[in-house]
Amino acid sequence: MPFAVGEMVGPYRIVQQLGQGGMATVYKAYHAALDRYVALKVLHPAFTEDPNFLARFQREARLVAKLEHPNIVPIYDYAEHEGRPYLVMKFIEGETLKARLARSQVRAGEIARIVEAVGAALSYAHKRGILHRDIKPSNVLLGNDGQIYLADFGLARIAQAGESTLTSDMIVGTPQYISPEQAMGKKELDEGTDIYSLGVMLYELVVGRVPFSADTPFSIIHDHIYSPLPLPTQLNPRVPEEVERVLLKALAKERGDRYADVQALVTAFLEAWAKVGPDEVFVEEGLPAPSPESAARTPSRPSEQTRPPAATPPEAAAQTVSQPVDQTRPPAPSSTRPRSAETSLSPAAPPPSDVVPAPTGGRVRKIPWMWLAVAVLVFLCCVFTFLALRSNQQARSGQSLPMQGTLPAVMTPAVIESLAAAAQRVEQNPEDPYAHLQLAAAYLEAGIPEMASETMTRALEVGGQDEQFLWDACRQMEMRQAWLLAARACVPGAEMHRQVSLELPPDLKTLLYSVLYRAALDPALEQFLPMERLSAVDEMIAEVVAARRQVFAGDQAGARQRLETASQRWPGRPEVRLAQAEFSIRYGNPEQALQILNELQAETGLPDWILQEAERLRATIP
Repeated sequence: MPFAVGEMVGPYRIVQQLGQGGMATVYKAYHAALDRYVALKVLHPAFTEDPNFLARFQREARLVAKLEHPNIVPIYDYAEHEGRPYLVMKFIEGETLKARLARSQVRAGEIARIVEAVGAALSYAHKRGILHRDIKPSNVLLGNDGQIYLADFGLARIAQAGESTLTSDMIVGTPQYISPEQAMGKKELDEGTDIYSLGVMLYELVVGRVPFSADTPFSIIHDHIYSPLPLPTQLNPRVPEEVERVLLKALAKERGDRYADVQALVTAFLEAWAKVGPDEVFVEEGLPAPSPESAARTPSRPSEQTRPPAATPPEAAAQTVSQPVDQTRPPAPSSTRPRSAETSLSPAAPPPSDVVPAPTGGRVRKIPWMWLAVAVLVFLCCVFTFLALRSNQQARSGQSLPMQGTLPAVMTPAVIESLAAAAQRVEQNPEDPYAHLQLAAAYLEAGIPEMASETMTRALEVGGQDEQFLWDACRQMEMRQAWLLAARACVPGAEMHRQVSLELPPDLKTLLYSVLYRAALDPALEQFLPMERLSAVDEMIAEVVAARRQVFAGDQAGARQRLETASQRWPGRPEVRLAQAEFSIRYGNPEQALQILNELQAETGLPDWILQEAERLRATIP
């Protein structure tokens, strides 16, 4: 289970979950004694399946924690909480390079600064015998103070220190940025693997896209191993010839053909890049995928030109339950927005796609549980196709399998078994709403929220007339902090209850208020639950939800008016006072917010969720 907001993890109080990936979940936390915010990176529970992992984790974390460099996010501490190992890292105010690329164009001068900073960090670590193993834009942080950091240093090394089933016969890395030797699952890696990944990132910065991208992780890693590199000038004619030569050498398939070390690569790149004006922008528009003809014109080693394509065994189908492909720069950066998790002020959580099947000699190594993954895919395909036909909704039929961008964040043997069991139960009992609820919960545990939402829709279609089921579903989703899914169940539950009684029992009202307050800021809330419907269920909490949405939409006058009206109509309600404290924090009155929060925390008999939210708000006050 994830750590809850307000929970104490050692001396750190969890303030906010910032992101989740294949290896870890990252939280913003507050250390009261030191009066500072930190980023907690909590490794996935699957790593602890190896009883000796904690000792290995401590040994590897100790090595990584010794890295002290201005361009490396420092590790302050490492420990374990309830059996889950975690790292304590500096909390960075800023955004990731990936978010920066999605938000706007990057000028040549900024590219030079990024390359110099990342290169300095890598060179420093390599001299101390430590590889990064996962260089990519989402691990480069651009601080608001102008400082550039490389994050997640050694996280892949720490992950591979264990022998859990999560890393057994697997590789840790991101498909678009992975080196050929890492993609083949070789154990003995040197700094050449980081040189290659850095070369991919340079290619993306200069050309406007990564060299290899496909629908599946297996296809991408196959291309890294065997396919010729698409010539940068074929994709972007503005790339100088000198820069193209640097990229071709950095991205050579064979380690011996690349630069000797990172510093040599950085020096060569900056020398070639010096001829470019600092304000010049290379990527004006999106670039098309490379054509087979352009790839065929790329110079490569003779052995690579004649090497046969890798075979694709049946177990390669398991890639669709592997990690999601890390999204490359979109075709039109100006029309896209960065994901909220990536613009959060912390070291970037490892994005999805940290774990992919490892091909060996052009074939995916056979892993017994991967056959189960294939069975899961067949099950899910049949089940969701069946449901699509039953519901006669064309859109649903296109989502019967998780596709690129909606793949699992964590897909361990235990998670796959859980999905398989839940899918089998749905197939055997298609009219049992609890079977669909179990599958939705399994999707959440696997990190596939889109499929959880889709399955929850079906659960509500089947069980929407059973009030007890609706409240059970609400509690199940609340336990998993899936606030919108919980709201989609408890609101119709409250509507059914109102048909026989004007008042909800205290426990159900507390549940309803907790869920709706926390779901208020979900952009999809009104899609499923319009404000008019919420008002018909409970006018007070509907006003609080509307006020919170106005607060965060920047409608200061409207939010103030709504909160003043709510305070007059429902004086002393803790939900209204919470929203007032949030308004005060948002609009520069922390003293008033503290007064409200102190009053709330001094009261007796308030629901736990009120106290948790009050503590969360208190932690956000500077």
